[in-house]
Amino acid sequence: MTEGVLINKMTETGKSAGEMEEVTLIPNKAIDIKLEADVITPDSFAGKSAEEIGMLSVWQGPTTYPLSDFFEVLGNAGSSAAETLIRIKGDAMRIKRIGEGMSAGKIEIEGSAGMHVGTGMKGGEIVVYGDADSWAGMEMLGGLLHIKGNAGDHVGCAYRGKWHGMKGGCIIIEGSARHQLGGGMDGGEILVEGNVEGFCGIRQNGGLIVVKGGALRTVGVEMAGGTIVVGGKIQRFSPGFEFVSMENKVTSGETEIIGEFKKFTGDYAISKRAKGALYVSADANPEL
Repeated sequence: MTEGVLINKMTETGKSAGEMEEVTLIPNKAIDIKLEADVITPDSFAGKSAEEIGMLSVWQGPTTYPLSDFFEVLGNAGSSAAETLIRIKGDAMRIKRIGEGMSAGKIEIEGSAGMHVGTGMKGGEIVVYGDADSWAGMEMLGGLLHIKGNAGDHVGCAYRGKWHGMKGGCIIIEGSARHQLGGGMDGGEILVEGNVEGFCGIRQNGGLIVVKGGALRTVGVEMAGGTIVVGGKIQRFSPGFEFVSMENKVTSGETEIIGEFKKFTGDYAISKRAKGALYVSADANPEL
């Protein structure tokens, strides 16, 4: 499988860091109870001084505290979200909802990120230099979420009790991801350089998922639309898919992936009118 086209197309994000005002957050103490910090977005910081940013509220359990109780805040934000870069210098695995709903600008996390990073983001860019906990990019609408390590469960997924997950934007995971990647996905693109575990693309309705490694089981189960490409071995193949043809190219929107694939459609176990397309590496899955 080729790598360059998809990644290069997805990393076009607008303003460069050199054109943005930078706010640096430096953790100043260990965090025991996890923080709910959906205020850490360029939208919330825009137009504010370091002192004003420090006074923004975060939740810890049932109590609110100023952001400055947990971070040293350096630098003033830009006049708009698009002109604001937030840099978290340290691990943020115990900080939830960073970048939630952001519309523009950039966040760089120089460590790992807690649950719900990039949830519902509409635009801009988030780069996580470590791992990301579960629910990264949940119900994402636009923008780029780039995770340089591994990701947990439910990336780009629908929330509990909902049917529709990610609708737009792009998620790149340079490592591996766990269960239910892209569950309920309606649009957008997810690229995983490594492997996934169970239920990748469960209830997928649209969009593109590319897994360059292998998958454990139930890829595309209950899928009604969209495209999944798996470049490695699928350990347990779902029975509701029917073989269609051999293909040497997968095209989805502006994205093109080259390789030798077996194309299946389904999941017919859930609907005879299903239009999901599942492309599986022919070399890695000779028994299918």
